[in-house]
Formats: sequence, structure tokens, C-alpha cells
Amino acid sequence: MRSAAWRISLWATLAFAIGTMLVFAMLHRFVANDIQRRSDAWLSGEVWVLGDVAQRTPKDRLYRRVVGEVAELASREVPNRQRSTGNENDSVFFLQAGDDGPAKLWVGSGDGSANLAAIRSTKALVDVPYDVHVKGFNVPFRVAAVRIADGSHIYLGLSERDELRVLRSLRVRFLTLWLAIVLLGFVIVFYATRRMLGHVREITEAASRIGQSDLSSRVPNSRGNDEVGHLARTLNHMLDRIENTVHQLHTITDSLAHDLRSPLTAIRGKLETALSNDGRADQAEPIVSAIDELDWLTDFLNTSLDVAEAKADALRLSRTEIDLDELVKGMLDLYEPCMSDKGLSVQIRSAGSVKVLADPALLHRVIANMLDNELKHLPASCSVYLLLEADEDMAMLTVEDDGPGFDVDVRRQLFERRVRGRESRGHGLGLAFVEAVVRVHGGSVTATNRAEGGARLSITLPLWKAAPEAESHTLALTKG
Repeated sequence: MRSAAWRISLWATLAFAIGTMLVFAMLHRFVANDIQRRSDAWLSGEVWVLGDVAQRTPKDRLYRRVVGEVAELASREVPNRQRSTGNENDSVFFLQAGDDGPAKLWVGSGDGSANLAAIRSTKALVDVPYDVHVKGFNVPFRVAAVRIADGSHIYLGLSERDELRVLRSLRVRFLTLWLAIVLLGFVIVFYATRRMLGHVREITEAASRIGQSDLSSRVPNSRGNDEVGHLARTLNHMLDRIENTVHQLHTITDSLAHDLRSPLTAIRGKLETALSNDGRADQAEPIVSAIDELDWLTDFLNTSLDVAEAKADALRLSRTEIDLDELVKGMLDLYEPCMSDKGLSVQIRSAGSVKVLADPALLHRVIANMLDNELKHLPASCSVYLLLEADEDMAMLTVEDDGPGFDVDVRRQLFERRVRGRESRGHGLGLAFVEAVVRVHGGSVTATNRAEGGARLSITLPLWKAAPEAESHTLALTKG
């Protein structure tokens, strides 16, 4: 019920149902008006005939009999009249009466007093049939009247029972047919929409796997020439261009790394040779400074290339099962002497063995960058706290301190390249590299300042059992 096919089918069916119901309401009104128009025409014609007969018939002993028989004949001419279980004249009545007093002539069910009282209490339009509600009858009568020469009125009434029966039958049949059509339409729309969106879902699932396992994979191509087929072909063309672009990026970065590392290594070697051959102290200091600058430039080059590839999702990962608890403790053993020399205290709290699926070398560099960030930017006498925990799907590693925290000016751009604090001596790529590598592994990074003072940096990674590609073999993802 959460699928788009259900919502599309529901709204389409609802629109169709409302539209057809409005059409039926208009049709029902037209049929009701037409039936009433025909009934009014019959009443007007018959009451005029009865009035003419009553006016021409002598007022003797045969008057009541003649006029009554003519009224009986008129009542039998009602088309499609359904007889009731009682008197057969309960659907039609004939009444002759003056403006006051009892009825002079009555043909119908009962004595006519209730009909006469109802007629006299109803405000009627001249020469136009009107509705009269008679006590004891659930259905109103349609009454037409004509005035004759002696001052009395001839009334002819027709029950609307048959008209309502026809309309009720029409409503029942329509609603039955309408319900069947609406249900059938919903099933057809839902099936067609679900089938169409099924192709879209297959394309989505295939596209989500591309880049996590192999850039050479492609989305399934529909045989049809519809919009879904065009979408699949367009995505495949786009993936072709992405694969070519990533291949070119690998080629460029490999060539750049090789072309720059080789002369930098050669220069460093010559400087070390010159340093070892020249024992003068005044010449040694500039050479050592130049070697340090070359080391900084080499590290900057390597990190810049790695960050560029990670930002472009072009890293080639060799994922294996890693115990994050063991890795963090091993890294902390390496950094603890340096932190102690600077006067920093380190505390770690771990939930125990936490296994993730990641590239060991890259994850090692991520943790190293996080610890380097603490080592380079914290003043002496500060404390560093490491917290490793896990839930059902994700592992979280948090590094926080009680130092000055992140600069307000750069807090929103911490994970951008070349962004660093005012007093930082780094090249501004450490946290950018952390964010890029963690994101490629399917995790996330957050950096905030603690309310009680200090900085907090947290990374989350999918656990081994929750990783989407949890195989022990190597996965080719990106970088070279």
C-alpha cells in the first residue's frame, strides 16, 4: 500500500468514480424530469378531457355514473402502472369538488376526504400539475386541476409510486454496474501501473548496485519503445560516459602521481646525498628544511589525489572484514607516546568487537587523520576521548576533546578541500579525506562543538552483517 502503483491506482480510480457519479447524477435528474414531464402531459390531457365530459354531461341521475366510468377508464390508461395489494385505484384518483364543502364526485381508494383536505391545504399554481402529500400515503400524488362552468374543480391525481420505482430500479442497477466497473478499473490500472513501475524498480535496484560493485554493470534494457525503455537506454548511455570518465581519471591520476613522484623522489635523494657529503652545519639546515618541504609536498599530492578520487566516487576499494575495536586500539598504541609528550591524556571506551566491511588501508588512514587532527590542534593538558559503539546496523566511532573546538568560521565547511582554521598548519585535506572515504563505504561523518566545550567528530560505518555487499572476496569499486 506504500507503493506508487497503489497511490496512482487509488487516485485514478477515485477520479473516475467521482466523474461517473456526477454523470449519473445528471442522467438521473434528466430521466426524473422526463418522466415527470410525461406524467404532467398525461395528467393535463386527461383532466381536460374529464372536465369537458363533466361539463357536457347533464346533471341528472346518470351524471355520477357517466363521469365515474370515464374516470375509471382514464385511470386504466396509466402506462406501466404497478397494482398494489389493496384497491387497484390507489395510484389514481378523480375528484370533483367546489371551493368548500364535501366532494361532489369521488373515484379512487377511500372516501376522498383526506385527498380533498390535502388539495385545499396545498398552494397550487394555475394550470400546472403540482405535488400533494395525502395523509396515509408515503408517496406524494401529482395533481392536475381544471375549473368547469358550475364553479367546481375537477382534480385528477396520479401517484408518483411508479415513477419512484423506475428511478429506484435505475439507481440500483447503475450502482451495481458502477461498483463493478470501478473495481475492474482499479484492478486494471493497478496491474498496469505496477508492471510499469516494476521496470522502474528493476532499473533503480540495478543502478544502486552500479558503483558499489562494478562500473561495467548496466541497468536492464526494456524491449519496448516507451518512456521506461528510453529511461533505461539513457541511463546506460550515461553510465558509459561515467565509466569512461572514471577510467580517464584513473589514467590522469596515475600518470600525475608517477610523473610527479619520480622527480620529487629524485630531488629528495639528491638532497639526502648532499646532506651526507657536506658536513657543514650552515648548509645542513637548509637541506633538511628542503627535505621536509618535499615530504610535505609529497603527502599533499597523495592526499589531494585520494580526495579527488573519493569525491568523484572513483576509489578502488579492497573490502575485507575488519575488527574496528582492534584497529582503533592498535592505532592508539602508536599515537599515545606522541600525545603523552605533548601533555594530552587519552581515554577509550569500547563496546567490544565491532566488525565492519571496509578497505583496511583507507580505514587506517581515516583513523590516523582523526588522531592527527587532535594531536596537531589541541593545546597541552587537554583530554581526548574515544568511544566505539554499535547498534543493529551501524558502528559509530566518536573522537572528542575538551579543547577550544572548531573555529566558527570554518565549522560549516570542515569537510571541504583546502578549508582549515586560522592557526592550522596543515593543508586542509584531512577531514575532507575522512568524509570522502567514509561516504564511499556507505557511512557518514558529523563534526560539532560540544556544549561543555571542545570538539566532537563522529563517523558511522555499516556493520559486517548489514553491509550490502558482504562478501569476503575483493570488490573492485574505484581508485587505482
